Amino acid sequence: MSNETAVNASHLLGAFDTPITERIPWAASKDPEVPLHLEYSQLTMAGRVKEMVDKYPGYIAYEFMGRETTYAEMWTKIEECAKSLKAIGVREGDRVTICMPNCPQCLNMFYAVNLVGAVASMVHPLSAESEIAFYLRDSASVAALTLDQFYPKFENVMKAVDLPALIVTSVADELSVPMKVGYYLTQGRKIASVPRKPRIVMWKDFLKRGKTIEIFKVKRQPDDPAAILYSGGTTGVSKGIALSNLNFNALAAQVYATNPIFTPGDKMLAVMPMFHGFGLGVSIHTMMAFGGYCILIPRFNAKTYAEMLSKYRPNFIAGVPSLYEALLRNNTIADLDLSCLKGVFSGGDSLSIELKKRFDAFLKEHHAPITVREGYGTTECVTASCLTPIHKQKEGSIGIPFPDTYYKIVKPGTEEEVPYGEEGEICLAGPSVMLEYINQPEETADTRRVHADGLTWIHTGDLGIMDDEGFIYFRQRIKRMIVTNGYNVYPSQMENVLDGNEYVQMSCVIGVPDPIKVQKVKAFVVLKKGYSPNENVKSAIMEYCKKHIAKYALPYDIEFRDDLPKTLVGKVAYRVLEEEELAKIEKEKNLAMEREDAQKVLDERLKAEAEAEKAKQEAKAAAEKAARAAKAEEQRMEAGKNWNKFTDDVKKAFTPKDTGEKVEEKPEASEENEETE
Repeated sequence: MSNETAVNASHLLGAFDTPITERIPWAASKDPEVPLHLEYSQLTMAGRVKEMVDKYPGYIAYEFMGRETTYAEMWTKIEECAKSLKAIGVREGDRVTICMPNCPQCLNMFYAVNLVGAVASMVHPLSAESEIAFYLRDSASVAALTLDQFYPKFENVMKAVDLPALIVTSVADELSVPMKVGYYLTQGRKIASVPRKPRIVMWKDFLKRGKTIEIFKVKRQPDDPAAILYSGGTTGVSKGIALSNLNFNALAAQVYATNPIFTPGDKMLAVMPMFHGFGLGVSIHTMMAFGGYCILIPRFNAKTYAEMLSKYRPNFIAGVPSLYEALLRNNTIADLDLSCLKGVFSGGDSLSIELKKRFDAFLKEHHAPITVREGYGTTECVTASCLTPIHKQKEGSIGIPFPDTYYKIVKPGTEEEVPYGEEGEICLAGPSVMLEYINQPEETADTRRVHADGLTWIHTGDLGIMDDEGFIYFRQRIKRMIVTNGYNVYPSQMENVLDGNEYVQMSCVIGVPDPIKVQKVKAFVVLKKGYSPNENVKSAIMEYCKKHIAKYALPYDIEFRDDLPKTLVGKVAYRVLEEEELAKIEKEKNLAMEREDAQKVLDERLKAEAEAEKAKQEAKAAAEKAARAAKAEEQRMEAGKNWNKFTDDVKKAFTPKDTGEKVEEKPEASEENEETE
């Protein structure tokens, strides 16, 4: 990286009262190849990607549904998109919402927005209509991009929200001709045509609008806002997290530095979505900023994920624990060869010690030369800010801080550090720390604080421990939050939605332990007077939820209660409900064990009875056999007696009786007589 386009982060150290070496106990624990300090690009995100375009024009930038695109081809697409944004009136500082799965249009639009000096607001495409409306209003977006299959949501939203332009694309727009034909014959035929209306522009028409535009690039600074990622707040209100060019470029440099095994051209299986900091920051921008090869995956499940590992043979994969848990349950991958892997990263939620052991064993069994490396971070610093080293790992630890990133553990609600090994709130500082929560200065001031040491720290709201070697151990969340499949779900936000239903008087939402999702969402509802709890009411409430709550956050069950437990100050005691569910799970677990034990006893008794019956039958069969043999012997003996008697009778019949008379003996015949005879 040239001196003109890089900045050293040593100024981030701040004014410490003690030598910096005493404040970074992880210095001796890091991998020897990883420096403590790095230099960071002063360019925009798009500017950094352009450096890779110039350096590796013929390298594959991304692959989508079997179609490969080089860095040079990608840049052409990005510029075409940027020109068209300029043509529809997008100006420097404007916000553009991108509501898309992982596909080329999403990636190209993200960098095109950056190229024209605007800010990309990344939104989950499965968000409910009310959530999309909130995101559009909160970001004050002047344009949005979405897929044709999500158009019905936007059609309804645009009746209530002033959105100047909606750009609609199709998966088919980026498919090869054979794949496009197949798509229209299968999934594509299920999607209704998008009507031609004012403010609606189709992707191909959108790209045509920029043909005559020549001036479209805007020079921006490293600290200028570049993207908005949405995260729930402690109050239950979603917060738009404003992140800068430097935030993303710094993260990319840190991920690159902590993975010295990476080389340009290495493949990343990009399944983590681009609206998520993990997917956008690690799977996409880190790869684009250092010449990597992204395999864009818009949707997947455990079975197709295993197939993709076999088909694409990626060098790096990143996912949430539930993904790896599901992969372990796939019984069709016995011959899967993972010797291609250089790195496997887990984030988005805690990776249990047991799951790590099982997945490490799985990797070894399938010839992977590496183990899972767990990381930790928050969207307030894009995504990861610490990572398990390659050469030194500690059971249960989430790793050590990235270069130029600092961690400390403080007493909750204060800035006072606690001793090593003592639990407290995790705070972090570094070049990836957010700019602000948009439109929420109070929340920003509460979370993003300048301490006495001169550094700007993020108070994460998470409890953890740091040991004397700098390894961090996540304990639990201070904030009330549910993590399901790697997504954050905020109960108070869901309760606000439920309480707005015509049937609901009061509600409480909790997380219930789940072996696959880590947690699943359950709702407790007290109905208004006049309504009776029944399946029709439950179905109606669930349908209401589907319209107002993202699919991943929907409750798996709604339980009706006459009342909800309260604290001394009258608040709903959600912990009581959590304890009840845990007790119920434990009871069911014990009952299952009792049933299993009872079944074992029954099986053993039945086995013993079967063996006894078998022995009885064998003994009976042996007795019958012996009886038959004895009877046969008796019959033989009787037959023998009868035969002897018969022969005796025959002898008697042919033996002359002695009458006392003298029998005259005849003379012996002469030889002559014999011959004559």
